[in-house]
Amino acid sequence: MATYTERQAGSKLADFISEHAQVLSIAMFFVLCILFFGSMTTTFLTTGNLLNVVRQAAPILVVAVAMTLVIATSGIDLSVGSMVALINALAAIVMAAGLGWPVTIVLMLIAGALIGGAQGWFISYQGIPAFIVTLAGLSILRGIALYMTEGYSIPIRDADGFFWLGRGEIAGFPVPALIAILVAILGFVVMLRTQYGRQVIAVGSNMEAARRVGMPAKKVLASVYVVSGLACAVAGMLIAARLGSGSSNAAQGFELQVIAAVVLGGTSLMGGKASMTGTVLGTMTIAVIGNGLILMHISPFFTQIVTGTIILVAIWMNTKLFDRNWRFARKKSA
Repeated sequence: MATYTERQAGSKLADFISEHAQVLSIAMFFVLCILFFGSMTTTFLTTGNLLNVVRQAAPILVVAVAMTLVIATSGIDLSVGSMVALINALAAIVMAAGLGWPVTIVLMLIAGALIGGAQGWFISYQGIPAFIVTLAGLSILRGIALYMTEGYSIPIRDADGFFWLGRGEIAGFPVPALIAILVAILGFVVMLRTQYGRQVIAVGSNMEAARRVGMPAKKVLASVYVVSGLACAVAGMLIAARLGSGSSNAAQGFELQVIAAVVLGGTSLMGGKASMTGTVLGTMTIAVIGNGLILMHISPFFTQIVTGTIILVAIWMNTKLFDRNWRFARKKSA
């Protein structure tokens, strides 16, 4: 006859470290990156450069928050870079045609939501894998942007209020960064304090089980792509406002940076586990690495190598941690 003993409670510190291992590891890596680049260059830790880092990271963070929801459902959105480029170009074209910037912002948000909703419909209601749908979207949306602009940049003129969104400051802090922080706080609240956030995690853990207990699983799955589309619209307009133009060539490699930030932050590609805090840290880490390498006069193309390596290592660690937890759970249940 088997004898069962109660598992002894560990220390609170050990339990906390075990539960938040991935977030703590990326936080440590983030600090090490800052210390490394701060020691290698004299300009990295200057106030002007640090504000520039958070300004440039703002569009990535906005989309990364939405991508966290998408990946938490065990999905992926490879089209975010192309969608940002399309919104970026479309906003410039609309304003060049004489439409005011406030109306343009509303129209771009609607366009982003519709594009994301269309992709979500194919994924959720037609059962096509997210990878295939968004890969097609990556090509289609970039192609539409190129067709509309014919490969040229479209200048934006006489839109000071719009430019303020990308270049302005409040109390010395960049407006794009403040917008990104508000989006991150909203994402944090949604994931931890709302029924919708719990439904997203449930769908990612087991969509069929979520459906059987009465959750609108398909609607939840489709909705995260609507959120992704909205986030891309915001990011596209922030880039257009900062540069003062719209281009179909904007946001090249954007999806790589966003996905790297999310998986580096501890969100599981298998779904059912997400960390908004980790996403913020992952985004800032990617931004710091890109900025630091440039200040060290290293080729900007090398940043792509570093980003790809980070994705591979993060996914490897992610998979190993989940596999280890599964084996531990099986051993304990035995």
